[in-house]
Amino acid sequence: MRRSVLLKMSAAAVVALSLGVIPAGMASAQAGPLPYDEARGVFTFAAGLERTLPAVVQVTTLGQSRGPRSEDTEAQPFATGSGVIIDAAEGIIITNNHVIEGGSKYTVDLADGRLFDAVLIGTDKATDIAVLRIQGTGLSQVEIADSDTLRTGDLAFAVGYPLGLDQTLTMGVISGLNRSGLGDAVEDYIQTDAAVNSGNSGGPLLDSRGRLIGINTSILSGGGGGNDGIAFAVPTRIMMYVVGQIRETGEVRRGGTGALLSSLNAATARELGLNIVRGAVVRDVAPGSPAEAAGLQPDDVIVRIQSRPVANAGSVLATVGVAAPGSRLDVAYLRDGVERQTTVVVEMTEPGRIALGRDALVAHGAGFREARSGERGGQDHRIVVEAVEGGTPAAAAGLVAGDLVVSVNGRNVSSLQALSSALDSNGRSIRLVVSRGSETVTLTLNL
Repeated sequence: MRRSVLLKMSAAAVVALSLGVIPAGMASAQAGPLPYDEARGVFTFAAGLERTLPAVVQVTTLGQSRGPRSEDTEAQPFATGSGVIIDAAEGIIITNNHVIEGGSKYTVDLADGRLFDAVLIGTDKATDIAVLRIQGTGLSQVEIADSDTLRTGDLAFAVGYPLGLDQTLTMGVISGLNRSGLGDAVEDYIQTDAAVNSGNSGGPLLDSRGRLIGINTSILSGGGGGNDGIAFAVPTRIMMYVVGQIRETGEVRRGGTGALLSSLNAATARELGLNIVRGAVVRDVAPGSPAEAAGLQPDDVIVRIQSRPVANAGSVLATVGVAAPGSRLDVAYLRDGVERQTTVVVEMTEPGRIALGRDALVAHGAGFREARSGERGGQDHRIVVEAVEGGTPAAAAGLVAGDLVVSVNGRNVSSLQALSSALDSNGRSIRLVVSRGSETVTLTLNL
């Protein structure tokens, strides 16, 4: 009924609305579909949002200067971003890892003008989440909503301190859900067209009631790094798991299934005789792993996990990576073009574990396999990097999918078995030489 009232508004009513005057009987009709402030005669979301704004903070990261003068040796600001208080009693603030990375000291500015020193509790590079703590009274905190309830088309508000400005609020819509493809990391982003710029990183993405639905983390820009209406936020579903682990242990330990995955692309789809380009290809399964027990085999293509569509390998990592050990995950996959169902149990992975399968190797966050002749580019290197998981030693070293392994700690490797032995460093750093296009690149894996 309320909707029909809006659709049948007369031309006079439309003019009255444009002048800020609500025709008789319209105020009550608007109370449900769109918040209306009768005293001021305006539509507004301020009532819900104003409760959250005091919880949005500015984060400044300071680092040690190497200047020759004594006054230059003090920690100096080199990065700023935004954050949000999720626990006022404990002073817990969420921001992005890339906002605080490399810092030795952190300060937090509140909307009311107060300034606090902050302590870094922990970080997670794979999801770009960092947790800070301040000590203070009279703090506000945000209400947290379940990001799994979001729908494309919902209104969304980004809050932060962009481009040197004071606290700024922008509005848009949820443009898409379960976004991935920015890499093969733990990705399951909310996409929005709310304006997000430099300085917004780490700030909250809110729903129309002012509740936290995600942490703004990155944008896609056509050039110059400005806002083009494509921004991404880590959903609260992933954020809360990561933050819970950091608060409890200071780090994030992720589960695994023993399946080595890569993202499905057009070339692989043609090889497998498929007419889709979204999915995660099983390259190999570790012996004795949950993936093997679930019956997964090389060349299976995972298309859904826990009823979530799989865009690429990152989609699977995002679900497995926030599942508690022992969790049973429903998986839909294609084998020879026919869809099948199975259940995979998540097990806690051991740091630095090296898993050697029949046709692939997983070590230090990277997957390796034998290179096909067409991938070698006329070279004799026989091992190719299949995938790299974000937030791992392999990712931190700069290893990327498609790299051809030349040597490990000076040793040439021509088989997965030889590579497995060479990468078993007992905690030492590893010098890895790879061929990347026409270049030879030397990388260091710090374990």
